[in-house]
Amino acid sequence: MASLHTLANSFPGWVFFCCCCCLPLLTSSLPLKGAPSAHHACRLRKIHFQQPYIRNRTYTLAKTASASDKDTDNRLIGQQLFVNIRENNRCYMMKRVVELVVKDVLLTEVKSQYPYVEEVAQFLASLTSELSSCQFSGKRDHIEKNLKQMKNKMEQLGENGKTKAIGELDLLFDYMENACTDAPKKGGNKKKN
Repeated sequence: MASLHTLANSFPGWVFFCCCCCLPLLTSSLPLKGAPSAHHACRLRKIHFQQPYIRNRTYTLAKTASASDKDTDNRLIGQQLFVNIRENNRCYMMKRVVELVVKDVLLTEVKSQYPYVEEVAQFLASLTSELSSCQFSGKRDHIEKNLKQMKNKMEQLGENGKTKAIGELDLLFDYMENACTDAPKKGGNKKKN
């Protein structure tokens, strides 16, 4: 059998080489007909969540803030965020939640009250930046309603709303990982008050 190099030097060999070797490589990166292109835009690599440094920073920040949380009856980050949200919109939902927490909580005056706030905010902002092309599919009414309920609850709690949001960053980290990576973890992090 002729080597690939020899085949590629003759015209029929070159055509054979391209059809057998190059075409499958080119077409494997193209989306399948009818496949939603937004799916890939709403995915993060698992490696983002496997970095011990940022995971430890996020969990330490959450633990520090939750020690100051006076309200044990309410939860901002939880399954209620996904009520009436289709599975393929969960990553988009989490992207929006993260944007809200970064903008309305982490980048406010709390930066100076807790350790690692800026590092965690930068990490979360980098995730939402990677998800910049992630869009919802279908109607967005439920997404906006759930976001509004979360924001309203945080505002009703006043200053403790920000403390609670920071205290739940570990949950946010886990929910983001579950919703936006290709191999979600089974179960979920059940946090006790």
